[in-house]
Amino acid sequence: MSKAQAKQKKDEGNNYFKNKNYPQAIEKYSEAIALDPSDVTFYSNRSACYAALNKWNEATEDGKQCVVCDKSFVKGYFRAALGLQNLNNLEAALDYIKRGLGIDSSNADLKRMSREIEEAQRVVRVNAAIELAEKQMDAKDIDAAYKTIDGALRLAPTDSKLNKLMDIVRPQYEKKEKQRVSALDPTERIKEQGDTCFKAANFEEAAKHYTKCLDKLSDHSSELALKCLGNRAACYKQFSNFDGVISDSTAVLEHRPGDVKALMRRAQAYEAIERYKSALQDVRQVLGYGQETVGKASFDLANGMQHRLNRVIAQLKSSN
Repeated sequence: MSKAQAKQKKDEGNNYFKNKNYPQAIEKYSEAIALDPSDVTFYSNRSACYAALNKWNEATEDGKQCVVCDKSFVKGYFRAALGLQNLNNLEAALDYIKRGLGIDSSNADLKRMSREIEEAQRVVRVNAAIELAEKQMDAKDIDAAYKTIDGALRLAPTDSKLNKLMDIVRPQYEKKEKQRVSALDPTERIKEQGDTCFKAANFEEAAKHYTKCLDKLSDHSSELALKCLGNRAACYKQFSNFDGVISDSTAVLEHRPGDVKALMRRAQAYEAIERYKSALQDVRQVLGYGQETVGKASFDLANGMQHRLNRVIAQLKSSN
C-alpha cells in the first residue's frame, strides 16, 4: 500500500515540477521517499528540483543517493556530477561521470558534461600557470618560469597572455642555456645531446647518446650515469626494447631503491613480457610509498596496473 501511496505523492510532485513550483514538488517527493525509500526516481526528481533552485549541496546528495539505490541508474551519476560541478568540485564530478559512462558509454549528457569539466579544468590550470610564471619572473627564476609557460602552452597554445610571457622569457632562458651547456665537460655534453634528441622524440638517437656517455663513465653510480640509465630506459620503452628497460631500470634501482620512475618503467616492461608477478611487486612498492610521496599520476597508474595484474594472475591460476 505504501508503494502506491508513494507513487501518488510522486505524481503530485511531478505536477508541481511541471508548473515550476519546486518547493512544493520537493515536499511531495520527500513524502514519497518517506513512504518508499527504495525508489530511485524519487531522489532523482527531488535532485532536479534542488538543481532548479540552485541548492547544489542537496541536489548532489540526492544524486549520490540515486547511485546508492541503483548503481545501474545512469541519471543518478548525472545528477551527482551536476551538483558537484556547480559546487566546483570538478575532480569528484568527473569521477561520477566516468562511472556513469562505464554503464552507458554513449550517454550524451554525461559526455557533454565531461567535455565542459575538462575545459574548465584546463582554463583553471592555464590561469594558475600564468599566475605562477609571473611570480617566478618577478623572482628572476627564469628556468622555472620557462618550464611553467612551456607546459601551459601545451594546454593552450594560442593563449595570447602565455605567448607574450614566453616572448619575454625565451630569450633569457636560451641565453642561460647556452652559458650552461658551454660550461659542461665533454661527457656531460653528450648526455645533453641525448636530452635534445629525446625532446624531439628521436628516441633511438637519444639512446645512442646516452650509451656513448655511459661508455665514457667509469662510475655508473654517479649522478650523471644514473640520469643516463634512467633516460635510456625511457627511450628503450618507446621502441619496445623491454629487456633494455628492465636492465637499465634495475641498474638505477640498485643505487636508488625508491626511484618511482624506474620502478614504474620496470613494472610496465615486466608486464609487457608477461612477468606479471615481478610487475606486481614493483607496482606494490610504488603504492606503498603513498600518493603524497609518488604523486597522483604515478599512484593512479600504479593502482590501475595493480588491479589489472591481479586479474591476469588470478585468471592464469584458474586456468592451470
